This record gives sequence, C-alpha cells and structure tokens, in this order.
Amino acid sequence: MSDRNFDGLRDVQLWRTFLAAYRHGSVSAAARALGVAQSSVTVQLQALERSVGWPLFERHARGIRPTPSADELAGRIAGPLDALAEAVGARPDAPAAPVRLGGASEFLAAVGLPAVGPLVADGMLLAVTTGLADDLLDRLRNGELDVVVSAVRPRGRTLPAMPLFDEEFALVASPQRGIRPSAELRASDLDEHPLLAYGHDLPILRRFWRHSFGIRLERKPALVAADLRALAAAAVAGAGITVLPTYLISQELADGRLVDLRPSEVPSINTVFLVRRPGPVTPAAALIERALREATTVL
Repeated sequence: MSDRNFDGLRDVQLWRTFLAAYRHGSVSAAARALGVAQSSVTVQLQALERSVGWPLFERHARGIRPTPSADELAGRIAGPLDALAEAVGARPDAPAAPVRLGGASEFLAAVGLPAVGPLVADGMLLAVTTGLADDLLDRLRNGELDVVVSAVRPRGRTLPAMPLFDEEFALVASPQRGIRPSAELRASDLDEHPLLAYGHDLPILRRFWRHSFGIRLERKPALVAADLRALAAAAVAGAGITVLPTYLISQELADGRLVDLRPSEVPSINTVFLVRRPGPVTPAAALIERALREATTVL
C-alpha cells in the first residue's frame, strides 16, 4: 500500500463517501446523497484509492463502475457502516419507520401481501414498491428499500440474498383451443397457436422452450402484456398459449379454465430470492421475511 500506516479507521468519512459512490453509481449522485460538492467526493475517492493502493472505480460516460476490489470492500464495510449510522442517528422517541418491501406485482398480490397482512393488522407500517427485479435491486443498493423479493440473484456481495422458493412454470391454454395435454407434446404441435408473452423478447417462454423442448423459440408473440395476471386472463379467454408460474394460476388449473399442456415430473423452475439491504435486520423486517418464508413453503 502507498500508506503503510493506514488502518482503515483514520477517516470514516472516506468510507462513507466510497459507499455512497458505490451504491449510487456516480459521483454526482453520491454528492447529492451526502450533501457535499462533487469535487469533494472526487477528492475523497482519490485519497482512498491512494490509501488502499489500488483503483476502486472505473470511470465511464454514464458514471463510475466498481472494480472487483470495490465489490469486496463494499461487501465487508456496508453492514458495519450502516449499523454505525443507525446507532448514532436513532432517537428513542423517533416514530417507527415503515418497512419498505419491493417485489413483482403479481407475486405480491397473490402471495406476499396476504402473507404480511396480519402484521399490518397488528400495527406494522409497510410501504410496498412493485417493479422489475433489476430496478428494485438498484433501489435496494441505494438504501431506498429494505427487503426485495427478486426473480434474479443480485450481482456482487453487497446485498445479502437467500433462496426463498422455486417457482414452477406450466405451459397453459384454455380447453377451447383444443390442444390435447401430453407429456410428449412437441413444439411443432403448437405452431398454429398464438403466443401470449410477458415481453417482446419472450423471456419466460424461451426459458420453457429450452428446458422442455430443447430448442430455441424463434416465433413472435401475438400478445405482449407485462403483467402475468393479464396473460392468465387472456389465456382463459382463449387468446392463445402462454407459460405462467403455477402459484398464480392454481385456481384456474383446479377448475379447468386452464389446462397444463405438457405436464412433467421435472417442471421448468426459477429460483426466487429474498434480498435485504446491508446492515442489521430490524425486528420488523425480520417479521416480514419470516412471513414470506412461511407463505412460500406451500407453493
């Protein structure tokens, strides 16, 4: 290292600045979060890089990108620094802050909110944000959320992530489409049936095709709706075929409004993660996590 006497404690402010820059992804955003000038953030980051002896960020047109060394450092210091900030900033008479929960709207509506509803009834404050996994994880890194239910595992080591459950997917359609369910159903048997997709790039459908048929899906969707509940409703109405998580359509499968076209003992799955912000877990957030775990054990 360039400074042999550096023990990491000489100036905690340097580490606070580093963590703000790491979480926000730009010098300007870090400066706003800290309430200082951009030049101050730049000078402190340069000082810290000189102290540790290696680069922490790569500069690019849209901001700064952390190096692997920065990922490792952030993973080690985020929890202690957040705990310190919480300890020195807490007031005994401060009002309770709401737990900030993020997740896909479909999961929260079908599973998440019914699971935590009793906690709210008992007096817990809860603020819910829905959206795509990558966006929610970014907000978690920035300290805007406390817990996120994510369909993707976060990159790096700064966000503690634990598997929550494996969501199973089924290829479904209304019986009125006349497709005979079979474990031997081929992809070519579906060529004449419209595809109902979550996105234009067919993210869920392509994964199912690769897993179940062993081929890449190249067709264009007939309907695109970024809401799995809307796709389920369209499928029930006979619009076409789609792939959906079974927890979301359990009732439609049970009463026959939708049919599992290719039942399998080894279904297509995707692991969903419970991700929390770095630092100590508050009792309220721990109750949320426990409720979500209990609710997903039966899915």
